[in-house]
Amino acid sequence: MRELRGVDAARFRDEVVPVYQPAVLRGVVADWPAVRAFRESPAAFCTYLAQRDSGTQVDALRMPPSAKGRVFYNDNLTGFNYTHERLRITEVIERIVKYAGMQNPPAMAAQSALIADCLPAFAEDNVLGLLHPSVRPRIWLGSAAVTPAHFDESSNVACVVAGQRRFTLLPPEQVANLYIGPLDFAPTGTPLSLVDFRSPDKSRFPRFEQALAHAQVAELEAGDAIYIPPLWWHHVESLERLNALVNYWWKGPPDAPRDAPSAFDALHACLKAFKDATPEQRAAWDALLGEFVFRRNR
Repeated sequence: MRELRGVDAARFRDEVVPVYQPAVLRGVVADWPAVRAFRESPAAFCTYLAQRDSGTQVDALRMPPSAKGRVFYNDNLTGFNYTHERLRITEVIERIVKYAGMQNPPAMAAQSALIADCLPAFAEDNVLGLLHPSVRPRIWLGSAAVTPAHFDESSNVACVVAGQRRFTLLPPEQVANLYIGPLDFAPTGTPLSLVDFRSPDKSRFPRFEQALAHAQVAELEAGDAIYIPPLWWHHVESLERLNALVNYWWKGPPDAPRDAPSAFDALHACLKAFKDATPEQRAAWDALLGEFVFRRNR
């Protein structure tokens, strides 16, 4: 994966985003007080967060030891393999510390919590200068865990502030080789790959090797960040017993984000509209969409 150092807002806007390729931004948040606290010790980082806990509860997932930290479905895809709780950040930390001392622990992960709600002082002290101030940061805090390959509609900068994370990214066109689960029912909120990247079942998912041939992989330390273009598949592994990531989602230019309708909702509408269409009708609509939506001839 492409790696860059010394990236500022102008370089990010002009050299990173227009390429539509992922990029590792080494050391871009190395000076954050939160990162410095983690480098002092995991305990110092936990204290740093606890002191800034507003008391607002956040969404947290608890996975049994049998899940091996993987956020996923149950065995027959009728539900998920975790229990959902509402906890304060301090309570999440207490669980992580407790599980860290176990031989075969459950996994805990606070997911996509708005920092302005749960850690407002954190947002004031740890600022990402690459983006417009209106882009609101979210925190992901947990033990060793795995988020299966999925995509987001928005552009994404993800900053590692504690622990290590391994990112495996694949371009959007690899969708046919990733064996995607139900579009309207997924633990991540967007469709995800059914393949366990850590131990792929080659007999069940034979085309997955073709996807891996296009994969871009990077390991990030505390202080590093990664740019993930919209619709790129990303598989994320948190590698240590304590991990924290702050991410930023936005649509439009990074220095002038804007609200935009959901194209994913449009995909759902298309699936319903064309469900019973004949091959001839599908071909006709393909021509219309190609001309007016995707502008293939322009």
